[in-house]
Amino acid sequence: MKNIYEVQAANKRKSYLVMALFVAFITLATYFIVQGFSLYFGYDAGGLGVSGVALIISGLMSLGSYYYSDKIVLSISGARPADKKRDFEFYTVVENLSIAAGIPIPKLYVIDDTAMNAFATGRNPDHAVVVATSGLLAYLNRTELEGVIAHELTHIKNYDTLLMSLVSVLVGTVALLADFFLRASFWGGGRRGRDKEGAGVILLIGMLFAILSPFIGQLIKLAISRRREFTADAGSVAITRQPSGLISALKKISLDHEPLEAANKATAHLYIENPFKNKIGDARSTFAGLFNTHPPVSERIQSLEEMA
Repeated sequence: MKNIYEVQAANKRKSYLVMALFVAFITLATYFIVQGFSLYFGYDAGGLGVSGVALIISGLMSLGSYYYSDKIVLSISGARPADKKRDFEFYTVVENLSIAAGIPIPKLYVIDDTAMNAFATGRNPDHAVVVATSGLLAYLNRTELEGVIAHELTHIKNYDTLLMSLVSVLVGTVALLADFFLRASFWGGGRRGRDKEGAGVILLIGMLFAILSPFIGQLIKLAISRRREFTADAGSVAITRQPSGLISALKKISLDHEPLEAANKATAHLYIENPFKNKIGDARSTFAGLFNTHPPVSERIQSLEEMA
């Protein structure tokens, strides 16, 4: 059995390791793609202008989604503002746990759908939103609801929306660089730098990174998302001081096979559990798990039970 502090420390170490690998990969990919691009067109400056353009484009796109993510997601999801009388337990649970977590009380919304799910969004604790489905509010008891809400408040407290926005900027930058390079290579026109010593090797490495980096970058991004779920689970226990509520809630949510109609691929990673409820066969589960935004519920429950 592990105590909550040991689990939180282990989750942080694993998160830092994944982030370090991500930054190292993005750095290498950007370097070789930019070098290959510059050699292809004969630039001696290293092609940093191209990298800057890609960073600006990706940054502006992610900045817009970062600042307006709550409004965009609420509009897409068809969520309504929670009513204090109608959703009294939802209100009181969030108010009490926000005080325990030491963050401002977020705005509350409800998706009128019998599927059981919840998510948090917003750029920081002062502009945060917690959303729950009517099915979740109807089928969970108060202790289970506290476990779920504490999980979402941990996402807010840990600035996970900001982290994933920064990750998206870096992945988007590399994807744009790769696209620039591949399109330029396809249409031709670059010849001046090919005669330099070692140019062929750099061009080949740059081409490989251009082809593979968007795919690998997306996989690492998903790995970071899954790791943040484990961290939020541990944070839920730290706030509520008992894991049984979240364990029971996750079991109920995993047994609910109804997909959430309001969810889509752009918002799926926000929810406490995969809203599409797609089931993967055992033979392919390990490989398919690489493309999931959430870790398997069984692994999350096992981790929580170690804290019981």
